[in-house]
Formats: sequence, C-alpha cells, structure tokens
Amino acid sequence: MTWEGVGVACKIDGRMDADLYQSLEYFNKSPEDILFQQDNDPKHTSRKAKNWFKDHDYEVMYPEPPKGIAELWERVEMEWERIEATTCQGLVQSMPRRVQEVLKAKGGYTSY
Repeated sequence: MTWEGVGVACKIDGRMDADLYQSLEYFNKSPEDILFQQDNDPKHTSRKAKNWFKDHDYEVMYPEPPKGIAELWERVEMEWERIEATTCQGLVQSMPRRVQEVLKAKGGYTSY
C-alpha cells in the first residue's frame, strides 16, 4: 500500500521464499519512498533478504524482532510519538460518522 493506493495484488502460486520475495516489483518506487513493515517471517529475515535490502538501500521498520516486552514497548512508544497531530485531528473529526455507523449497524460490522 502506498500514498497512491494499494497497487497491484499478485497471487503467489506455491511458497514464497527469500529469492521470490526480493524479486518482486515494489511499485517502481525508489528506496527512499518505501519503508518495509514486516512480520519477521523467515523469508523477510533471511540473510539473503537482509543483504538485498541493504544492497538496494531499502529501509526496514524493524530489521530484528524485539528481545522482550521492554524493547517491544520502546518500539511501540517510539511509533506512537511519530503520529502527527493532523492524523489525530482527522480521526477525531470522523468519530461522529463512525459512531453513527456503529449505531446503524446495531453494534455490528461497519465500513470503518
């Protein structure tokens, strides 16, 4: 997903491995335009993938999993502090619409 939209979904037949992962096209964006947010799956954290990210100057949000709850909290806190005021303002402004949707759905699923 990028600012321009979700991009193209690609179906992977079979298993994705480190070779396939690093051969995918990333919206023809340059490395400074992309931040990879990953779940530390082995194909994401393999030596081959790490070297590919480094060799192509791509930034990875967290190249290593947290070593415990304290480090996880530090990371969460750091990301929390990066949320801009305008994001908060937009969410606050959208709350009346969101509440109306929940009421209309009688507590069920909404478009949000």
